[in-house]
Amino acid sequence: MANAKTSVKVNIDADVRELASVLLGRMGLDETIAIDLFFRQIIAERRLPFQPAVIATLDERISEAAARKAGRAIELATNENGDVFVDKDIHPELYEWAANG
Repeated sequence: MANAKTSVKVNIDADVRELASVLLGRMGLDETIAIDLFFRQIIAERRLPFQPAVIATLDERISEAAARKAGRAIELATNENGDVFVDKDIHPELYEWAANG
């Protein structure tokens, strides 16, 4: 007896789908095959086949950049909520990095 097939409906950003489809096509795959492979890998490994990571917040990135800054420690100010903020006049290089990445 052949395996029964089922559909999976997902909502995904159009630009993400398009870019992924182009890259999959360059690999000789389509979306259906890629999703099937993804599910089969989950079954084989009994976990996600990659390690999800937490993306650092802007506050964490600023603090990390300050910690890496060579030669001197920088004390950053916080507001009443405990959020770190960078004074543009005191630390223009950190402000520029925080504003523009």
